[in-house]
Amino acid sequence: MALHKPSTTKRILTVDLPMLAILVFTLGPYLWMFITSISDESTLFTEGPSLLNATIENYTRLFRTVGFAENLLDSFIVAGGTVIVGLSLSVTAAYSFSRFNFRGKRILMLQFLLINMFPLVLLILPLFVLMRVLGLLDTHIALIIANSTVAIPFSIWMMVSYMNGIPRSLDEAAMTDGCTRMQALRRVVLPLCLPGIIATGIYIFITSWNEYLYALTLGGRNVRTITVAVQTLIGEYEVQWGLLTAGGIVGALPATVLFLLVQKRLISGLTQGAVKG
Repeated sequence: MALHKPSTTKRILTVDLPMLAILVFTLGPYLWMFITSISDESTLFTEGPSLLNATIENYTRLFRTVGFAENLLDSFIVAGGTVIVGLSLSVTAAYSFSRFNFRGKRILMLQFLLINMFPLVLLILPLFVLMRVLGLLDTHIALIIANSTVAIPFSIWMMVSYMNGIPRSLDEAAMTDGCTRMQALRRVVLPLCLPGIIATGIYIFITSWNEYLYALTLGGRNVRTITVAVQTLIGEYEVQWGLLTAGGIVGALPATVLFLLVQKRLISGLTQGAVKG
């Protein structure tokens, strides 16, 4: 029996229009933010956001008077440091969980999941006391350590799922040829895990980049990330909507551009890790 192709009208009503509605609903707030950020401050409250008489004054003020460039640098240092620490620990830990059998292995893996079940607010007080005792309050290191405690448990699960799909015979063949365990990890396993490592690194970066609670509690003065800097634009009696939306647009750009650059590898790492686990 011949299959009848769906009519164009039916496809538009059942597929195209719903997808367009979802797209508008998703991108609408970002479009509103962008239009607001380039609207003239003097007419913003009287006429509303508009593309007429567009200006970049809000972006200029953001970097000239608010010091947003320093906040971006702080965010890059914290997010980059968290990626380095998180990947270094999660990759090696995932290799151990994937390749070795030891007592308590299953319990430890379950604990990594349980950690993510607790809200971050429960960890703020002990982390604050610990950083104060160590003299690390309001430093990049404090935020890197705090963000790593959130990112590493789930990152280990991601990497274990991916490494389980790599045959152990490859490690054994490399060690038979004279490689040590670490050399086999570096020369054989890591190249094969590259999509998974990229996916995990992007997850850690975005998690750290968007984190607010630790950045406000453990930093805020000498180290002020963009999430905290944007919040300072909301005053008690006045909200500077132009600066606020401009800061939101600039703050979202790095993570968005990074995702677009590695989109294919990110999706490949997530899907392969899920299937091979």
